[in-house]
Amino acid sequence: MSEISIPVTDRGELILRVLRDLRNGQVEDATGYFADEFRFKDHGIGLEFKAKQRLTEFFQKTRELYPESVLETNTIVLSGDHVITEWTLQTILTEPFYGGLKWRVPVSLHGASIVRTENGKITDWAEYYDGLIARRTALASYFTEWIEL
Repeated sequence: MSEISIPVTDRGELILRVLRDLRNGQVEDATGYFADEFRFKDHGIGLEFKAKQRLTEFFQKTRELYPESVLETNTIVLSGDHVITEWTLQTILTEPFYGGLKWRVPVSLHGASIVRTENGKITDWAEYYDGLIARRTALASYFTEWIEL
C-alpha cells in the first residue's frame, strides 16, 4: 500500500475502493483496507481467512485462475456499520473436454457481500453465492488441507 493513507469515512466508498483495487490487480492495496483483526468468509466455497497474507494469496490466486472475470456491483445498501452489496460476476472458464480439447464455459454468478466496518477499516467480509454454479473448486483446492486416510 502507498505511504500516504487516506481515511475513508464513507463505508460504501471503502468497499468500492477495495473492489477497484482488486480489479486493477492492486491486491496489497485492497487488503490494506482490512483491520489488523478481521475475518473474510467465502461461503460459496467454504473458506475463511483471518491473516492478511493468506487473504492476499487468495485474491492473487483468484485473479490468476479467473483472469477474464468482471464483477458488476448492482446494489449497495448501508445499514449502521454494515455495507451490503449485491453483485454479478461474469467469467469464462476453460475446462478439459473430450480428446484433449478444451472448451470455454461462460459463467454468470449472482451473489451478495456483507461487510462490517469499524474506524474506516473492514473487520468482517462475508461472500454469499451458489458454490456449484461458481465452479471455483480449483480455487478452493489451493487453500484446503487434504487429509489422507
